[in-house]
Amino acid sequence: MLQINNLHASINGKEILKGINLNVRDGEIHAVMGLNGAGKSTLSNVIVGHPAYEVTQGSITFNGKDILPLKPEERAHEGIFLSFQQPTEIPGVSMVNFMRAALNAKRKYQGQEPMPAGAFLKLMREKRQLVELDSKLTSRSVNEGFSGGEKKRNEIFQMAMLEPTLCILDETDSGLDVDALRVVAEGFNKLRKPETSAIVITHYQRLLDYIKPDIVHVLIDGRIVKTAGPELAIEIENRGFDWIKEEVGL
Repeated sequence: MLQINNLHASINGKEILKGINLNVRDGEIHAVMGLNGAGKSTLSNVIVGHPAYEVTQGSITFNGKDILPLKPEERAHEGIFLSFQQPTEIPGVSMVNFMRAALNAKRKYQGQEPMPAGAFLKLMREKRQLVELDSKLTSRSVNEGFSGGEKKRNEIFQMAMLEPTLCILDETDSGLDVDALRVVAEGFNKLRKPETSAIVITHYQRLLDYIKPDIVHVLIDGRIVKTAGPELAIEIENRGFDWIKEEVGL
């Protein structure tokens, strides 16, 4: 599904990613862990095409297509979804209008007709119930006045509506209490299909108790320095990252 080869990326002339290699197959969940400043969020932003980041070397292919020339919205239409660490508020734009515009833009990109209003509202109702999103929130402006947990749950709802094949969860556990974390994670798990893959970016094991990774990577100083199974996340929870830095000579 996703192949990243020797990826180097910079922001404002400063190199952050220094040769990332990553291969995500259909249906796999990959966890990316590391300390602050390691480059985890940079990696997610580069994959989705954030314009502030410059790719100076390497390649990213998604389902066999080179996506580096694509705009962020085109990458989203191809099936890539990013759940932001700090979801943005959009005052004056209702959730209904926002989601309808997003869904129909994707359908247009795929050569489909816009979804009729009745079918859209029915779909929205079904997906809202699936992720346990309060109906009052969908009648308000996007994320305006939402709590941290409500914003994260709203992003899982957006994911449900758009049905991406690659979901990038960038520190979705940030600022969530245990109950909110469980609801958000369970919402993601309900949406998973056999072909759905995910990159879960986190500092902690607790999110991985709910979203079970197949593979865990440790990112330090812009490089993936260690890759193993889910037991690696548990070891990091118990021992921190220093032992890995010593192991790889950093």
